[in-house]
Amino acid sequence: MDSASSENKEQQHPLYSRDRQVVTSLLSGEPTDYNLSELARLRIRYRGFPGARDIQTDLDQVMQLWGLTETTLYEKTRQIHATRPIYQGKAKSEGEDWN
Repeated sequence: MDSASSENKEQQHPLYSRDRQVVTSLLSGEPTDYNLSELARLRIRYRGFPGARDIQTDLDQVMQLWGLTETTLYEKTRQIHATRPIYQGKAKSEGEDWN
């Protein structure tokens, strides 16, 4: 196998199915504190990931729909997380889900 074909190989993220549902919800949702946190979490997860291009494209679309840059998204979510736990109930039942 030459290096060009191995570099172009798309990978399937193990959480793709669950994340796809979240992204679909974000596309039709509003920028609530929870949705902003989900958007930031998924942007971090898929940054530089060699696959799931549809999710990456849709996350970019949500950013545009909500009038956000990556900088403003992360500023907002840092403020949200500093004031209250967004994932309080989920963290206990599902564990940390950042990667």
